[in-house]
Amino acid sequence: MIGDLEETKESDPLQYENLKRQGIHSLVVVPLYDTGKVIAFYGVDNPPPMFLKYSHDMLQIEASFLISCLRRRTLRAKLLELSFQDALTRLGNRFALTAYVKRLDPSQSLAVVYCDVTGLKQVNDTQGHEAGDALILNCCACLRQVFDGYGLFRLGGDELLVLCPNISRATADDLVAKLQKTTKEHSVNLAVGMVWLETSADDLYHSISEAEKRMYADKAAYYRASGIERRRH
Repeated sequence: MIGDLEETKESDPLQYENLKRQGIHSLVVVPLYDTGKVIAFYGVDNPPPMFLKYSHDMLQIEASFLISCLRRRTLRAKLLELSFQDALTRLGNRFALTAYVKRLDPSQSLAVVYCDVTGLKQVNDTQGHEAGDALILNCCACLRQVFDGYGLFRLGGDELLVLCPNISRATADDLVAKLQKTTKEHSVNLAVGMVWLETSADDLYHSISEAEKRMYADKAAYYRASGIERRRH
């Protein structure tokens, strides 16, 4: 509590000059504590001298309500995050996809990139699901590296989706090629199917289905080239 700023001129000149510039001549400030740590300060400027103690007491009482509101806000944000994020990959889930689609500008172009983590079943069966999760995360890291800033989603166990609004066909093709190069550098493989739309007002969900078909064709070609029995992997 500072009842008269002039009394601090000699003892705390820096504070005095700082408050003086703001037109403050009296001040009451209290800290906000959360789990024993100071997270903020708040107060009131220029209370009448007779109300200094009253202002202090009221601020202390209100502090508990402020902390409660902050905790509730943090909890709500965490619950919202859990509702829209895939727990393993931190990519958006299907709820996030629906919300993202609603925000798209229908007049803008859109690339739909459907991906599948090839070889996941074999890894799960031979090395365990922990290794399978690591494979998924490695593939997602490649996806983030190439498509950072676009909409990234996990649709199922090994199925990933990228939506790229306001993008040219040439740029979309370049990014898909870059993704294939990046996954190769990380010793993983993603089967990829891409559909480009001149405007996202076109039938988006049909385009997602078409991109999925192209992904399966790419996956089948990968297994044929690898000489791997697809049904076992």
